[in-house]
Amino acid sequence: MPVSITTALAKLSQDLADEVDALDFHEPVTHVYDPLVHARRPHEAFLRLAGGAFAAGPADGKPRALMVVMNPGPWGMAQTGVPFGDVTVVRDWMGIDEPVERPDHEHPKRPIDGLACTRNEVSGTRLYGWAAEDFGTPEAFFARYFPVNYCPLSFMEEGGRNRTPDKLPADERAPLFAVCDDYLRRTVDLLEPDWVVGIGAFAEACARRVLGGELVRRGLSIGRMLHPSPASPIANRGWAEAARKDLAKLGLL
Repeated sequence: MPVSITTALAKLSQDLADEVDALDFHEPVTHVYDPLVHARRPHEAFLRLAGGAFAAGPADGKPRALMVVMNPGPWGMAQTGVPFGDVTVVRDWMGIDEPVERPDHEHPKRPIDGLACTRNEVSGTRLYGWAAEDFGTPEAFFARYFPVNYCPLSFMEEGGRNRTPDKLPADERAPLFAVCDDYLRRTVDLLEPDWVVGIGAFAEACARRVLGGELVRRGLSIGRMLHPSPASPIANRGWAEAARKDLAKLGLL
């Protein structure tokens, strides 16, 4: 078992949690969730699953591509601690069934029920539905691809509306992005993937900003694939096929 990789990934995510939780955010944001804290146990189970897949995979203990997405969804990672982690996918496909704590300051319209949550994260069912169809097992998928959130925090306004990190005011966004940039850089240093693939334009832009000046030194390429959000008309017309085409263009299939 790849204790060193799993332990290192857990240390990176714990450092990230400690640093972002020291930051301050103000109205219109009234509630901030950090699933690296309240969903720590299933998050670390996910890291063990992925770490084991790296070791058994075809790429010398490293994923071929790091898949980067903006931040947790309210019914996905915010509940399960797994990037894009729709409850049914995490529990039934990945076999992760760890307890989740409630945040100290819980929004009444965005309760944290962990793996008992009955809402679905459509983006997660699409991403991992494709993974299950094309790779079969979580181990086969994670041996090649490792999903990670650029920012681990979920932001909510008083009425329950989600606020994405790019919509924060500059004085809050800058220190948050500095921490998240460092986490992305350190994750790439650890895993040494061939590719960083932004799931959506924001994630790709972050990857290019953080890593764009070091591609040759790192032997790294950066690309983009369509985000599986139900807010995307293109994704709603057949996300899995669009994702396959995007990855094929990058030479990742």
